Amino acid sequence: HGGNQEPGFLAERAAEIGYPVLIKAAAGGGGKGMRLVEAPGDFPAALESARREAGASFGDPACLVEKYIRQPRHIEVQVFGDAHGNVIHLFERDCSLQRRHQKVIEEAPAPDMPPAVRAAMGRAAVEAARSIGYRGAGTVEFIADGSGGLREDGFWFMEMNTRLQVEHPVTEAITGQDLVEWQLRVASGERLPLLQDNLAIEGHAVEARLYAEDPEKGFLPSTGTLHALDFGEAEGVRIDTGVEEGAEVSPFYDPMIAKVIAHGATREEALDRLGEALGRTVVAGPRTNVTFLKALTEAEGFRAGDFDTGFIDRNVEALGAVPQPMDARAAAVGVLKLIQSRMGKVDVFDAKGEAGPWSPLHADGFTLGAGWSRSMRVDVNGEPEEVRLNWSPEGPSVQLVGAAPVSIPPGEDFRSFGPMGNLIFGANIFPEDVTVHESEDRVFVIRNGRQTEVRAFDPLDVDLDHLDGGGSVKAPMHGKVVQVFVEPGQQVAKGDRIA
Repeated sequence: HGGNQEPGFLAERAAEIGYPVLIKAAAGGGGKGMRLVEAPGDFPAALESARREAGASFGDPACLVEKYIRQPRHIEVQVFGDAHGNVIHLFERDCSLQRRHQKVIEEAPAPDMPPAVRAAMGRAAVEAARSIGYRGAGTVEFIADGSGGLREDGFWFMEMNTRLQVEHPVTEAITGQDLVEWQLRVASGERLPLLQDNLAIEGHAVEARLYAEDPEKGFLPSTGTLHALDFGEAEGVRIDTGVEEGAEVSPFYDPMIAKVIAHGATREEALDRLGEALGRTVVAGPRTNVTFLKALTEAEGFRAGDFDTGFIDRNVEALGAVPQPMDARAAAVGVLKLIQSRMGKVDVFDAKGEAGPWSPLHADGFTLGAGWSRSMRVDVNGEPEEVRLNWSPEGPSVQLVGAAPVSIPPGEDFRSFGPMGNLIFGANIFPEDVTVHESEDRVFVIRNGRQTEVRAFDPLDVDLDHLDGGGSVKAPMHGKVVQVFVEPGQQVAKGDRIA
């Protein structure tokens, strides 16, 4: 309360509130300029860092300090006001599934919300908006203590977002109202289309934010061309997106590709529909969090309603957001597609575009009493891999060195061997559990929502800027150096802060 931003004054107030406390950018959101402080000794550095990020992100370094709740539920209430003094709410949304204070999955209504608490939150949100003569769409956000169930005396005002938010479709789904139309009508001076007694909740809705990021590498942003983008269609599922196949995901804008929204008669049905929609989604090019989102919809704790804002951090490994081994089956399928597309262009094929142990170009001592194999090199997810193409009486197979062989399944127009004993590819050589997309010199294989990129090995493709063998640093993502803590020639030890 008040505008005093002196570090000493804020530290005193933090001590009065009691640790842990949360420092937050007064002009911000989305987790920027936010720092959790566990002890008084950590406060000065955290405040300096928060102020610097707040100034860079919002043009205002001012920060506020508030109590930190250990098992918080993030519940917000959609409000609307018009120029005639009417203010209503359109019920609540639960946005507790978060990562680094960024919402990941939102739903409406909030699970296990007692009617009395819903009424109390609604009244508080409406009075907050009414007290400032609010007009238009807005969201009043609350932090609720989830440790003992939602209670009328267990929630606190956090902030108000004076706009329509990303997660507004779940509110539209359970109320049957178009909130963008409401905004236009209210801005034109009309009264609210409906008043409080005319609104009711119908079913349950869940929304997932599909991002261009790599959960297996700490959710690093991922950029590049969207070589394939397909969401499919299903009952009760809505897709909001502003990109299309062929578009470029750049580092200069928010990395959200789409919002996937599912509505059902029950929470279980809505989650089932959302999971199925994510399972059908195909994105080739930038890495995405689609597999991670699907795992969230299936997570036992989330399904049971036993979650808070720390749920993802506590279950990050179980949700698959850690480095995973290469998908050898998907990689083998990618190799098959490369072979199919490059018939006659690599040394494992003869001039007719056919490959096999009986090819006249393979003077390698093949005998009928044994199998035959041929090696080639590819890049899988940027790493070089050796591949063996094997022929045996059981048929051909592809094997990445160190992994189990993947057989080439016979399809409707497939023959294991042609008239000269050469391998002929048909249209149905790829397993049903994968989606294959080819783009120029690479193949993207989507299996269980996870992307594997396979490229033909190019011995001339060398990073000439990083051949010194040491001493150089290559950033894994875009960014900006904001502060350097050392001087040229200074001796440093392991663990020293450099930048």
